Amino acid sequence: MTTPLPGKILIVDDDMDVLRAARLLLKRHFEQVDFERNPQKIPYLVSNFEYDVILLDMNFTRDLSSGKEGFEWLDRILDIRPEVAVVLFTAYGDVEMAVRAIKAGAVDFVLKPWENEKLLATMQGAYNKKHGNKDKMNAAPASPQSDVHIIGNSPAMLQVLDTVNRVAATDANVLILGENGTGKDLLARHIHQLSLRNKKPFVSVDLGAISETLFESELFGHVKGAFTDAREDRNGRFEEANGGSIFLDELGNISLPIQAKLLTVLQNRAVTKVGSNKTIPIDVRLITATNRNIQRMAAEYQFRQDLLYRINTIEIQLPPLRERQEDIVPLAEYFLQLYAGKYKRSVNSLHESLVQQLRQYEWPGNIRELQHAMERAVILSQGKTLLPKDVFVKNAVQDQSLNTGYNLEEMERNIITQAMRKCNGNITEAARELGLSRAALYRRLEKYNI
Repeated sequence: MTTPLPGKILIVDDDMDVLRAARLLLKRHFEQVDFERNPQKIPYLVSNFEYDVILLDMNFTRDLSSGKEGFEWLDRILDIRPEVAVVLFTAYGDVEMAVRAIKAGAVDFVLKPWENEKLLATMQGAYNKKHGNKDKMNAAPASPQSDVHIIGNSPAMLQVLDTVNRVAATDANVLILGENGTGKDLLARHIHQLSLRNKKPFVSVDLGAISETLFESELFGHVKGAFTDAREDRNGRFEEANGGSIFLDELGNISLPIQAKLLTVLQNRAVTKVGSNKTIPIDVRLITATNRNIQRMAAEYQFRQDLLYRINTIEIQLPPLRERQEDIVPLAEYFLQLYAGKYKRSVNSLHESLVQQLRQYEWPGNIRELQHAMERAVILSQGKTLLPKDVFVKNAVQDQSLNTGYNLEEMERNIITQAMRKCNGNITEAARELGLSRAALYRRLEKYNI
């Protein structure tokens, strides 16, 4: 009998028969196979359980055969855990939808009804890709215990790294500020690796993905019977990080009552599990991050001043990619080699004209946008050298701004307005049309008041 792979699989489909059949097949070949009918639970599951591969249906309650919901949930999954391998399946697929799925970030695509051998081979292939190439932004390996390498020789990044080198060995709390996609999670891992706690756990928590009702349970733990679904005792994230570092991302998204609870834990250096009166001492190095102007939030009483004082002993501003132009090409070359190996493509170089365009483009989605653009280009490449048309296929803003003397901001505003009209206001579709991340598009919409 074949030894199951030590992988964790999640199947999401609203058809219970499909779930049972797929689980029956896959559980003989993987260590753990979970399933879920309600796609609304995806953010919770992906945030709290480290799945290797997610098998995701493309159609749920609406737009029966369009695949729109599948693409939307794919985006949500990859926003939370960029490293997870997602396989999409549908009863209404075709070649065009398969290509769109790959371009949107899925590793593969399966039609229903499936052939058992095909589904199994696809899932095993996705698992092997995930573990063969754990690609993180800026060349960071996925394991928090492995070395983290940051690509950055620009003056802006050298200043950041100099600060990190001076404070990493201390236990000072660190607040990392920066736009979405700039690599805040990677920098937090880098700080942990340089610290005296690097043999202990590094626990990363996306606070924006945890509902307020589950906050205490997730961060501080709970005891059996504390609430309806508490079937056993569970350690919270602070306990899991004991002796090491805990990284709280999207800190600016939590409410004032939650801020008060977090402050109490940081002041007392102890947690109390939900449903228990016993305090548990904790010893963690706190690293936090946000893309919001937290100083302004504190001045406007949206964020507690006393909590801010507690978390920002050291404050590091991570520059956007447009302010570190010297790093754009090295990052692009890294992603080129990464995805050429991952997808078995022969492409191995950037044309000089593409190098110039990469440097001139502002990259509103930062490193994450560059990473996705390079992955898409490698997947669709047909030669050994990438050209501008391979990377900037849908980026009309870039194409027009390079070939005309028009004002860039006005051009960008017009293109975004046209895309939003074409997609009937659908953010996900418009972002995909423009070649941007949803977060980057949101920022542009706010900037231009669209």
